[in-house]
Amino acid sequence: MNRRHLVNDPDHVIPEALEGLELSHPSLVRWDPGANLILRHSPAVHKVGLISGGGSGHEPLHAGFVGTGMLDVAVAGAVFASPTALQIQTGTVAADSGRGVLQVVKNYTGDVLNFQIAAELAAEDHIEVQSVRVDDDLATRPSLVGGRGTAAVIAVEKVCGAAAELGADLAQVADLGRRVVSRSRTLSLALEACAHPGSGTPAFELPADLVEFGVGIHGERGVSRMPYGPADDLVDQLVDPLLADLELGSGDAVVAIVNGLGTLYPLELSLAARRTHHRLADRGVSVARSLVGSFVTSVDMKGLSITLVHSDDAFLRLWDAPVRTPNLTW
Repeated sequence: MNRRHLVNDPDHVIPEALEGLELSHPSLVRWDPGANLILRHSPAVHKVGLISGGGSGHEPLHAGFVGTGMLDVAVAGAVFASPTALQIQTGTVAADSGRGVLQVVKNYTGDVLNFQIAAELAAEDHIEVQSVRVDDDLATRPSLVGGRGTAAVIAVEKVCGAAAELGADLAQVADLGRRVVSRSRTLSLALEACAHPGSGTPAFELPADLVEFGVGIHGERGVSRMPYGPADDLVDQLVDPLLADLELGSGDAVVAIVNGLGTLYPLELSLAARRTHHRLADRGVSVARSLVGSFVTSVDMKGLSITLVHSDDAFLRLWDAPVRTPNLTW
């Protein structure tokens, strides 16, 4: 069955949504319609700048995480399509306040290439740029290009943003981001595929008795299918491989991100969070912090991802540091 979306002209979805974000949070962010950037309303001064971005359709990532303690600039491409190198260069210049700029880049070919080109262009303007590539998706890590970038990007942006706010230099912030990536893994599943706004046609068909396992955030098919079943059984299929790959055991602690991929109801996400906590406790792993909600979505995909970040006291201090953005504040 075709989906219906709340849109005007599908070609105008992105600028209209970004304008809506600016109008809804005028004290936090502003919109640059020329390059489709979301920037801090009041630019930070004399700190490492943070920029991220990618295709739209993953909201609130990345635009919803612009503000004190996270990003300085988010760059929005078309739905599931990388922003251009020129967009990213414009954003990099805007993010720079004299101490260099860190790019947080999800591991997709278009994003990686265009952020790299933008960094080279920024160097011509004497802006120092370093990059952290997020490749946390366990389902695709065995591939030649490495894992896809998924919900661990939240942890990278939050922790690097906090360190930059506290005055860390560019090399320190970049090293910290890479360490977070190395300690993070994610797995996802879908009960229903997504459909592009205005299209209505699902990215793939999924029988009612099966679940797509290892899906990506651009509507990509998973790496396998498995029988649909109770929530606890499905969550275990996500959590257990993460524990094994990170080699987590008794006495370890994690930040657990239970993330909705678009249309999974909050009640369902709470069920998944419950089982995640219990499954980790069974293995002697404590949940030091948790984040539950729809933060890295795939338009209207009905599914979820679970991210575990192996944490320590230094990581938690930065995770707990103040943050004020449209979609993450404490």
